[in-house]
Amino acid sequence: MNATHRADDACEPEFSAGHPARPEAAADPRGPHGHGHGHDHGLQGATTATAKHRRRLVIVLAITLTVFVVQLVGAVVSNSLSLLADAGHMLTDATGVAIALIASLIAGLAATSKRTFGYLRIEILAALVNGIVLGVIAIVILVQAIARFGAEVEVHSGPMLAAAVIGAVANLISLLILRSGQRESLNVRGAYLEVLGDLLGSVAVIAAAIVILVTGWNAVDQIASILIALLIFPRAISLLRDVVDVLLEASPKHIDVDAARAHMEAVPGVEEVHDVHAWTITSGVAAFSAHVTVTDAAWNERGYHAILDEVRACLHEHFDTDHVTLQLEPRSHLAAGERVHA
Repeated sequence: MNATHRADDACEPEFSAGHPARPEAAADPRGPHGHGHGHDHGLQGATTATAKHRRRLVIVLAITLTVFVVQLVGAVVSNSLSLLADAGHMLTDATGVAIALIASLIAGLAATSKRTFGYLRIEILAALVNGIVLGVIAIVILVQAIARFGAEVEVHSGPMLAAAVIGAVANLISLLILRSGQRESLNVRGAYLEVLGDLLGSVAVIAAAIVILVTGWNAVDQIASILIALLIFPRAISLLRDVVDVLLEASPKHIDVDAARAHMEAVPGVEEVHDVHAWTITSGVAAFSAHVTVTDAAWNERGYHAILDEVRACLHEHFDTDHVTLQLEPRSHLAAGERVHA
């Protein structure tokens, strides 16, 4: 029997004696990534993690675009490559946030018979684009900074310092706005990491401006540019690694598949759990499926409903997984099928 279920918070789950306790790794009722529980059947109308933080992204986008203009003007006036690099990174931030917002709107479109998961993966593709652009920007900054060494370039530290301080304050505000959402959504996380890189970049520009102001050593501007590039690149790699995990349908980090199988097999009457799959559809939306073989005695005595309810309650309570599809079948039915195909 196939069944897709979501657990109901209104009902206290009842587990059989000897059922394993919730794994320590999943002690947070929202999961390590802060995943909340939805309670509708299927994914129709599901709210993606990015959509829940859309307002925050809009605020950050407005702040980022404003600071980009300020830093761009400051870079032109001061002739600072590091400030120009930081401005370019701010533009990348704004583009990434805009992509995330557009993707969250598209991801909210209804599922169809041809696209049964709707457009939820659009958010992941947007995060992929964001990560690639972030990496390209880091490489361009690094190349330009190296090419500038040896050239006599005068940098005006006053406008450079003022623009960098404005950027640092704005980035700090944006970080505080995005801090909670970055645990739930790859797109929000991408924006968070970019803003964090910008904050560190602004600090580097501030330090370089102070050095130039005090010592007149203009080469520190190129050094700060290289530092900004080195701060950006690892964050791009980290984001792309998580995106690839989703696209390759790796198991979500908050679900230990072996532990989940052991919990399911601890339910009285469950003989074997096989064909287990756990994957992430989009940030905050995990899915789980499995075939569950039940002894004939338990099938007749307990009934498949009781077994199904305990298994799905276990996955909900112990592994923070709501979108669950299970196929239950008695051992005799499985054996009959094996004889037919022998």
